[in-house]
Amino acid sequence: MSKMDGLRAMREARYADAQARAAGPGAPKAPRPRPVQVAAPTSGDAPTPEVESQPEVEALCGHRAISGRTCTREAGHAAKSHRYA
Repeated sequence: MSKMDGLRAMREARYADAQARAAGPGAPKAPRPRPVQVAAPTSGDAPTPEVESQPEVEALCGHRAISGRTCTREAGHAAKSHRYA
């Protein structure tokens, strides 16, 4: 069997498998494991962790370049050019 015959056989087998799945009643998918939720301590004696206040961040321009980079200048900047990072 040549290389092309092997590739053709694999392609036909994949096609037949896809057709069987599409025509079938739809086999049930394996259930996804649900994320484990950790219960918070309910006792009143436990100290609550304090949330650190984050410094207020200036809103950025957010202009997107073709390459996918975003402008890092402040929102509404007066400069004609953008600084991408």
